[in-house]
Amino acid sequence: MQRRQGRVNAGLLLLLYQISQVGLQNIPSVTLAVLILNVFFFLNPMRPLHEACISVKEAFYRQNWQRLLLSPVHHVDDWHLYYNMVSMLWKGITLERKLGSMWFAYIIAVFSVLTGIVYVLLEFMLVKILNDPSYEMSCAVGFSGVLFALKVLNNHYNPGRVSSVLGLQISSKYACWVELVAIHFIAPRTSFAGHLAGILVGLMYTMGPLKKIMKACAGGFSSFADPDRPRNDYSGYSEYYRYPDDQYRTPNNYYEYTGGLTEEEQLERAVLNSLNERDFGGATYNNERRPYGFWFPPEQHSEEEMRRQRLRRFWRQ
Repeated sequence: MQRRQGRVNAGLLLLLYQISQVGLQNIPSVTLAVLILNVFFFLNPMRPLHEACISVKEAFYRQNWQRLLLSPVHHVDDWHLYYNMVSMLWKGITLERKLGSMWFAYIIAVFSVLTGIVYVLLEFMLVKILNDPSYEMSCAVGFSGVLFALKVLNNHYNPGRVSSVLGLQISSKYACWVELVAIHFIAPRTSFAGHLAGILVGLMYTMGPLKKIMKACAGGFSSFADPDRPRNDYSGYSEYYRYPDDQYRTPNNYYEYTGGLTEEEQLERAVLNSLNERDFGGATYNNERRPYGFWFPPEQHSEEEMRRQRLRRFWRQ
């Protein structure tokens, strides 16, 4: 491991400033760990860049597969690190809170390796199709391939949004493809194949078999939560919602919060509860504080009692 020498890293300082603006307490644990890991390897690279980058020659012909692990966490310079980690910061905050820390860490690990494999396959195909051996030597480093894969996931879990790409309002569904082309023209030295590999890995997860394979492999580990189970985005750190008088603690659990009802059943229950509150006049329930969510009354009144309640309300009007 070699310590990086030389000038002041303005990009690194700006990254630390961005993190301080967000606040360490607001960054989920896995996202923060990824940021720290990349900064650490930038300051103390395990290998020189030419020994850490991934290429067809090194990975396929020389069987140097350890570069699959080294290439994502090494960066060319401080600005390369800055742009990747700022993107990771915002994507990580959104996705980790939605998917859970364990599953998000699992995704980062799988995507980091898989984007490298897909990148090598793409470059190998270019060598064969174009009959150009220079693609065998094309060597890539950086976390951007993983970030493109995470962008696909973020768009999948947050559909209908609009992204601004070079001042153009683009549907989030197509934003990653527009960014892929735009970045290639703005910065031709970036790895087009590496970014494309990330998009393909993301699509393999959202539209292909990758998620099922990952769930099957993780099936024996109870610590992995179901990634399809909806989560509440308002609290990424505490198990309970806390109220000022601390009289009630409602579990931060979607299924308990909704009573296990579908959206249609939730709407029907909300209407019934609203009618019940009017019909019963609050004699039994309105003096009690109910937990948030969908409330199930403790007893059911007979039809005759409900008719009497409605008649009393009619005569009061």
